[in-house]
This record gives sequence, C-alpha cells and structure tokens, in this order.
Amino acid sequence: MLYIVPTPIGNLGDMTFRAVEVLKTVDLILAEDTRTSAVLLKHFDITTPLTSYHQHNEHKIVEHLTHQLAAGKSMALITDAGTPGISDPAFLLVRSCVRNGITVSCLPGATAFVPALVASGMPADRFTFEGFLPLKKGRKTKLDQLAGEDKTIILYESPVRLFKTLNELSDVLGANRSAVVCREISKKFEQFHRGTLSELAAYFAAHPAKGEVVLVIEGAGKN
Repeated sequence: MLYIVPTPIGNLGDMTFRAVEVLKTVDLILAEDTRTSAVLLKHFDITTPLTSYHQHNEHKIVEHLTHQLAAGKSMALITDAGTPGISDPAFLLVRSCVRNGITVSCLPGATAFVPALVASGMPADRFTFEGFLPLKKGRKTKLDQLAGEDKTIILYESPVRLFKTLNELSDVLGANRSAVVCREISKKFEQFHRGTLSELAAYFAAHPAKGEVVLVIEGAGKN
C-alpha cells in the first residue's frame, strides 16, 4: 500500500496521531527533502528508513517503487510541508499505483490553501486553486483567463516574486479587485493582509514579504 501523508505547514502540533502511526509502521518513507524530513521524524521518534522522492528523480524511480509496492512493501510519501500532490510531487507515483492495482490511501491533514481561504473572508463555496502561476511561458494567458474567473481564486507565490505578481494581477484583473495575502499559515507570525490588489502591491513594495505566501483573490464581478 502507498500512503500519502500530509505533514505540518508550520506548527508541529498539526501533525495527526494517525500520520505518526503510519510513518512508524510502513517499510519505507519517501521524502521530498530527506534533510528537512529527518528533523520532523526525529521530533516524533520515527526511525523508519527514508529515501528521496522529488521532482528531479520521480520519473527515474517511479517504476522501481511501483515494483516494490507490488511485491508487498508499504510506503508513505511526504513532502517538506503540506499534502503531497498539492503543488508537490505525488501524481506520477499515485497514477502508477492506480494503474497497477496498488492501494493508495491519502490521509487528511495540513495544506496551506484551505485555512487561507476559510480565514480570508472571501466566498468559499466555489473557488479555483491554481497553485503557482507559470514563471514565463503561458503566464500572460493564465492571467487573462483568471481575469474573467467568477469564483474565488487561490494562488501560491514565492515571497521574492510576490510584489511582481501583485502588480501583474492589478494590471490584468483590475486595481480595485479585493485580495488577501496570507503569510506563514499555522506559524508563530501568521498574518493576513487585506486590501485591493493595488494597495497590496504598494504595501509589499515597501515591506518585502518573508515566508510562505497564499494569495486569495475575489472573483470577477464580486466587488
């Protein structure tokens, strides 16, 4: 069996009892960054063997891992933080398992965009999660598509690109479109900055962002 195991995005107290139990009982843990995950595993006294599984090697090792799973090994896949498969590696291995009749179980748990959406004050009944915008090719096309999206929009962004992205969103979606910049979800310095896209761009021009960022933007025609 393959287990998809969410890990805390900030507060280690967000780790579930079941997640710890699974990580202690599987034969092997696949980790996006073994150094980062080793800290987590040590904290919870988990001694299960650990190996790397990330976007740079997943194409090479997915077949080997599938064969091991088919032969009876149990594995858990974790990433640096959050739920694997949400803007992190998991899809290729899960697809391979499904195609080969191997059971996949995804544990519920931490992911950054859900608490950001719920606490944003934006409508949460209908939303579109876009992850990270394309860096170059297809970026303008995606922004143009989002300009007409009537559902609440959720994006991930790097703090070093936040100001640029807010400027682009202001230009394409409209300067007066309401948005929330959510930083450091579940961590000590969790913050929600609310305003229009132009106001937020001006704020982060003067106050460069630090830490993980989720952008929640109102849909078209909501203001």
